[in-house]
Amino acid sequence: MEGYKQQQQSPNPLAPTVNGYPRSDTESASHDARELRKKKRMKCLLYIVIFAVFQTGIILLFALTVMKIRTPKFRVRSATLNNFNAGTRTNPSLNFTMNAEFGVKNANFGHFKYLNTTVSFFHGNDMVGKVVVQGARAKARKTRKFNEVVELSFPANSQLGNDLGSGFVNLTSQSELRGKVELMKVIKKNKSTNMNCAMQISIATQQLQNIVCK
Repeated sequence: MEGYKQQQQSPNPLAPTVNGYPRSDTESASHDARELRKKKRMKCLLYIVIFAVFQTGIILLFALTVMKIRTPKFRVRSATLNNFNAGTRTNPSLNFTMNAEFGVKNANFGHFKYLNTTVSFFHGNDMVGKVVVQGARAKARKTRKFNEVVELSFPANSQLGNDLGSGFVNLTSQSELRGKVELMKVIKKNKSTNMNCAMQISIATQQLQNIVCK
C-alpha cells in the first residue's frame, strides 16, 4: 500500500520541468504567452521593415520620374510656302513667305514658361529670314503648337544657283529658348533649349520637306 502511495506521489516524468522541477500549468501558459508576444513583435518588426522599403522605393521612383526636370524641345514641325518666286542656276534668286508651325514639347510634370525669342533661318552662312516668337507657357506633359509667318529672301550667289539646279534648296533654323520649369508651384528651375533644325525646299513642289531637328 505504501508503495502504491509513493508511486502516486512521485512526479510524472513526462511533465514539463523548469530547472529540474515540474512546471505548473500557470507557468506553462505564461511561457506560451511570452513566446506568442515575441512572435507578434517579430512579425510587427518585419511589417515595419517591409513598409519602410516600400516607402523608400516609392520616394525613389517619384524622384526619378515626377521630380526629374527634363530639357524641353523647340522644333519646326511643318510649314507651307506662299508667294513662291524661284530663279534658275544661271540666274539664282529665291523669295517666298513661309507659314511655319513650331512646337515646344514639355515632357515635365510641371509647366514650362518661356520668354520671347528669335528664330533665324539660314542658307549656308547667310541669314535669309527671322521671326520673333512671343513668350508663353507649355503645359505639363504637352506640346504647345503655334504658327508664325516668316519672309525669306535668299542672296543671289553660286551656292543658291547650285541648289536651284539640283531642285532642292537646303535651309536651317536656329534659336535659343529660355524659360523656367515649375513643379507643384514650389520647385522652379531655369531651363533653356536650342533649336537646330535642317530642312529642304523642293523647287518642283514648292514645299518644305525632310525636317530633321537635333
